Amino acid sequence: MAYPYALWFFLINGNNVPMDNEIIKVTVQPEDAGQRIDRFCTDNFYGLSRERVKQLIANGGIAIKGVKSFKPSSSTEVGWVISCRIPEAVSDNPEPEDIPLDIVFEDDDVIVINKPVGMVVHPAAGNWTGTLVNALLHHCGDTLSGIGGVRRPGIVHRLDKDTSGVMMVAKNDHAHAHLSAQLADRTLSRLYRALVWDVPVPLVGTINLAIGRDHKNRLKQAVKRGDARVSRDAVTHYKTLDSCEGAFSLVECRLETGRTHQIRVHMQAKGYCLVGDPLYGAQKTLQISRAMRLGEEYDHKALINFPRQALHAYQISFVHPRTEETMTFNASMPYDIATLMVPSV
Repeated sequence: MAYPYALWFFLINGNNVPMDNEIIKVTVQPEDAGQRIDRFCTDNFYGLSRERVKQLIANGGIAIKGVKSFKPSSSTEVGWVISCRIPEAVSDNPEPEDIPLDIVFEDDDVIVINKPVGMVVHPAAGNWTGTLVNALLHHCGDTLSGIGGVRRPGIVHRLDKDTSGVMMVAKNDHAHAHLSAQLADRTLSRLYRALVWDVPVPLVGTINLAIGRDHKNRLKQAVKRGDARVSRDAVTHYKTLDSCEGAFSLVECRLETGRTHQIRVHMQAKGYCLVGDPLYGAQKTLQISRAMRLGEEYDHKALINFPRQALHAYQISFVHPRTEETMTFNASMPYDIATLMVPSV
């Protein structure tokens, strides 16, 4: 049961908005029977994203007829009483850190930042400090609400550590659910710009290839053909903006889906690896042969030895979760990529 955003404010003031420690109950009606439980809860406990629902199920915050052990993919049955209790927000492991942020826009609901190269979004093994989450906890202070029972920013989408560019973060539960819904229904628009070896043929096109975990290397993703069990659909629309003497090209990619490493995997699959990509990059011999097409005025070594994937999140557009205004934000190409595109003398 999906609701248009125009009804959002009415719905979140209804009776099915779980508050901290309050138990809300919903009975499964005949028209809702057979739905996945996580989808049913997302539609009926307003203000909760699907990921948050899954977290609550895993932590026992959602129960079916008092039973707290079940899978999010289980199907609902008529008459089931499903209850939801949001735990009070507690301190998360990440600590606030005074890390400078390049803030493009901010209000009470959303913060848009230009993420620098080298910054990890979430704390994880090997990167417990210095992350975007640590910086946001310091910057936002007590304005953040308890998403999933933990006081933290609402990360709606991510950028790889060495991908720069514009990124949007929710500052409260309502904004998180609203923006996550736009990501799920593909109304949230993201444009990336990348340098790739060679010149794509055709210059404008769509890559529709499912992606899944590479069974040989757990750190990588790979194109998966014909096996829906281990892959997810992935669609990238690209167009070539410029090319440099046939050696490399500047392409713009619009994501219809948002799979891990999607642009990098898709461009590699078509034979146009990103410059500098450490996981999906072109063979060294190809890089050298393409670089040699350039005149002496270009820095061949800098191009061949570029230390990261030349990928930048250039633009993001979304509907503001409170004003319902369509907002668009851009982030200029970072200096290290920009300098590869022009002669050095």
